[in-house]
Amino acid sequence: MRKVLSLVLLAALTISAALPLGAAGPVPRKAPEFVVQGADGGDKLLTSYRGKTVLLSLMFTTCPHCQNISKLLSKIAPDYAAKGVQVLGATFDANAPRDYKQFNTAFVKGFPCGFSSQKNVLDFLGLKADEPFFVPALVFIDKTGMIRSQYIGDEKFLGNPEVNIRAELDKMLKAAPSK
Repeated sequence: MRKVLSLVLLAALTISAALPLGAAGPVPRKAPEFVVQGADGGDKLLTSYRGKTVLLSLMFTTCPHCQNISKLLSKIAPDYAAKGVQVLGATFDANAPRDYKQFNTAFVKGFPCGFSSQKNVLDFLGLKADEPFFVPALVFIDKTGMIRSQYIGDEKFLGNPEVNIRAELDKMLKAAPSK
């Protein structure tokens, strides 16, 4: 009996390890339209980047982890731009429409970053309004507009973000686009 329980537990752990942790919506899934307001002085539509691999970072302007991710993405973005990767940011805390420009000046270089509403972000991530979440959230979208993975604030993926982000981008760039 112990062996059976051990095997069942091992199988459950194996299956859960294969799923992206914290992925609210199922992956892969088609990315719904998403608008980043005020990015580089105007609105940016996610669909305008079709044909590129997109890393969408969803953040709070007041979050130290989000500020650090923005600095890191400012370093990563130019390294991957020539490979067809677009980094895109959206802040979505209550004061983001007011504070995103200051956030950008302090933490964002080399990629468009604006703001959105919490409702739009939670809908995009596939989270319910009453579901807890952490920031930043990173969403990896392939050239065909499919969300391949997403990681939400408290996951192990963000424990070593530079290595993991680069590895995820490299994996996506090597993969043939699926339809």
